[in-house]
Amino acid sequence: MPNANGQLRVLFLCTGNSCRSQMAEGWARALRPDQVEAYSAGTQPHGLNPLAVRAMAEVGVDISKQTSKRPGDIGVIFDVVVTVCDSAHESCPIIPGARIVHVGFDDPPRLAKAAATDEEAMRHYRRVRDEIRAFVETLPAALAPAGANAT
Repeated sequence: MPNANGQLRVLFLCTGNSCRSQMAEGWARALRPDQVEAYSAGTQPHGLNPLAVRAMAEVGVDISKQTSKRPGDIGVIFDVVVTVCDSAHESCPIIPGARIVHVGFDDPPRLAKAAATDEEAMRHYRRVRDEIRAFVETLPAALAPAGANAT
């Protein structure tokens, strides 16, 4: 059930809450603030990835103040949990009342592991950042239950 302002409360969940889920939260806050109340968390949070922060800053979205956390640390009842990595989808904690939607994205740190420089690594972060943006641009319609009309 949407919040008092009619926004859908969405949790973007990943394993580390360091990159993909953080980018998704940033995009949702930047692109859909009137429709989505966005949060991010991880099943095993381990800090904000500086290259993810850099990738988002390149497009004018500041996620540097976001923190890595677990779903229970947020204290919000979610309408939808979007798992953005396969591992989080497989180990998604039970979140009462929330519908789980899986939209997997490649893991930039894993893809960039062999990169010789940060600049070389950034191409992976930029691609995934842009793919996440394309998904977030479809919200909230992409999160509507099958057969339902999204507002």
